[in-house]
Amino acid sequence: MRRCITFCLSVLFTISSTFAQQPSADSTSPYHTSFVKDGAIIVGGVGLTFLGYSLITNKKDLTNAQLATKTRSSVPFFDRGNVGFYSRQADDDSYIPFQASFAMPVLMALLNKNERQKFGQVMVLYLQTMAITGTVFTMATGNVYRSRPYVYNTSLSADFRKEKDSQRSFFAGHTAATAAATFFMAKTFADFNPDSKAKPYVWAFAAAVPAVVGYLRYKGGMHFLSDNVLGYAVGAAAGILVPQLHKIKRMKNVTIAPAVGIGNKGLAITYKL
Repeated sequence: MRRCITFCLSVLFTISSTFAQQPSADSTSPYHTSFVKDGAIIVGGVGLTFLGYSLITNKKDLTNAQLATKTRSSVPFFDRGNVGFYSRQADDDSYIPFQASFAMPVLMALLNKNERQKFGQVMVLYLQTMAITGTVFTMATGNVYRSRPYVYNTSLSADFRKEKDSQRSFFAGHTAATAAATFFMAKTFADFNPDSKAKPYVWAFAAAVPAVVGYLRYKGGMHFLSDNVLGYAVGAAAGILVPQLHKIKRMKNVTIAPAVGIGNKGLAITYKL
């Protein structure tokens, strides 16, 4: 997630001048955006994300007494499937789709003609999506102590299991960030290309990538099943809802025209079913 924040900050300054030169909405864009309002949300989200990271950084290691309580029976039954799992390889592998996902909305916006015409606007919404996801993740992780699955593996060294980084299982930030990026990509593609036959494939791809990340985080012993499910849901919700809440509500079925009658005049409003 720290890589996600660094990415967001670097892109923000790159696109700000482009966005400022584009109208907030017209016939080529399904979205309405405000540089001031949306910029404030991004800045606020990034600020809260860094605040959350400070909380994470200030977490304390487990004591020996606390470590002794980390038994399989203390884990909810629905999360016992990977108690004690640890795989450094799976952990390393999870970073490949995780990091690649950050570039996917950018590449889609560049390659798709309709989105490319509003590249700055799309990127501002993308930054807002990632800032909101980062805020929810870091504030939750910074305030909730939940040991990772590998903490329950007694074959690992006690010092490794007690580290404060081992108390960041709730919830899966890699899964959340990946889902936010890929679902944002699919949502904006669908909104800019409502008649495209490629939409089902784009949505399927968007759903598959964070699922792979979640599986690798699960296999690596970084997160329990519920952590990944929640992370997936948070990221997908942000990726879909941020663009949706910015959509222009066009009154396509409403016609307004001058009306003149005997003794009166005004406007006639017609609604087609």
